[in-house]
Amino acid sequence: MEMRQLGKTGPAVSALGLGTMGMSDMYGPADRVESIATIHAALEAGINLIDTGDFYGMGHNEMLIGEALAGGRRDKAVISVKFGALRDPANQWVGYDARPAAVKSFVAYSLRRLGVDHIDIYRPARLDPDVPIEETIGAIADLVKAGYVRHVGLSEVGPDTIRRAAAVHPIVDLQIEYSLISRGIEDLILPTVRELGIGLTAYGVLSRGLISGHWSKDRKVERDFRAHSPRFQGENLDRNLALVEALRRVAEARGVSVAQIAIAWVAAQGKDVVPLVGARRRDRLAEALGALKVKLDPSDFAEIERAVPKGAAAGERYAPAGMATLDSEK
Repeated sequence: MEMRQLGKTGPAVSALGLGTMGMSDMYGPADRVESIATIHAALEAGINLIDTGDFYGMGHNEMLIGEALAGGRRDKAVISVKFGALRDPANQWVGYDARPAAVKSFVAYSLRRLGVDHIDIYRPARLDPDVPIEETIGAIADLVKAGYVRHVGLSEVGPDTIRRAAAVHPIVDLQIEYSLISRGIEDLILPTVRELGIGLTAYGVLSRGLISGHWSKDRKVERDFRAHSPRFQGENLDRNLALVEALRRVAEARGVSVAQIAIAWVAAQGKDVVPLVGARRRDRLAEALGALKVKLDPSDFAEIERAVPKGAAAGERYAPAGMATLDSEK
C-alpha cells in the first residue's frame, strides 16, 4: 500500500481511505456483518485511514468501528472523526455546535463509543456560524495537549477560515468533496491548503455513487440522501449520467471500470490528496482498491477532461439547506 503524509505535521496514511458513513446512515439499510467484514478487509489490504462522524447514525457508526477494531486492530487504524452536527429524535438536522465546552463533551462520548483512548484526527464537520473558528480549534488544541486527540483537521471550509484555523494550531488536512464533477476547490481552496502545507482528504470521489458506473435512472431511493440531492433529480440526472457514459468509454478503452478511473483521477491530483471511498461491501472495496493500480498519463487526463469537462455537472452537490452550511461555497 502506498502511503501519503497528511500535511507537514500529520500521520502517514494509506493512499486510499475508507469512509464509513453509509454503514450507518444516509444511503438506506446496511448490513452490520458485511460492514465489519469490509472494515477488516480494508485493514488487511493496508488501508489505515478510517473516517467517521459522531452523528453518523447518532453514534452507531462509531460503535460499529469500535467493534471492528476490537481484538488488537486499533493500532492498524488512523481514526478520523467529525463532530458538531446536531440531530433530533426524528433524524432531522437541527444545526451545529462547535463551542469549546461542546467540543470537549463530544470527544468524551466519541472515545467511549469507539472504545479508544485517543482519536487520531478530530475535526468540526462544518463551520459553526456562531463560534469563531479560533475558539473551536483552540478547544481541540487543548485536547491534543491532554492526549485525547493527536491531530487537528478541518472540513468544508473556505480559504479565510483555513488560514485563521492554521494560525491557532497546525492543521493536518482539510476534508472536502472533490471529484471529476465537484472541482470547485481547484480555484482557491486547493492552492490555499498547499501554500500552508495542509493535506486534502477527498470525500464524494464517486459523487455518492452517481459516477460509480453502477447508478441507473431507474434506481429507486427512499430515506436516502440521494432522494433529495439535486444531481440525482430529473433532467440533472439525465445530463450527469450522460457524462458517466462518456467516462465509461474512456475507462473501457483502458480495461478498467468507471469507478476505478474516477478514483484514480482524484488520487493523481497530488501526493497530498487522499481519496476516501464509501464502500459498504467487500466487492465495492475490491473495485476501489483496483484504482490504485491505474496509472494515468497526460493523454488519459486529456481524454477524461473531454469526457467530463470541469463544471459540466448539472445541479448543486447539496440541496439549498445543505449548501447554506458550507463555508467552502461562500
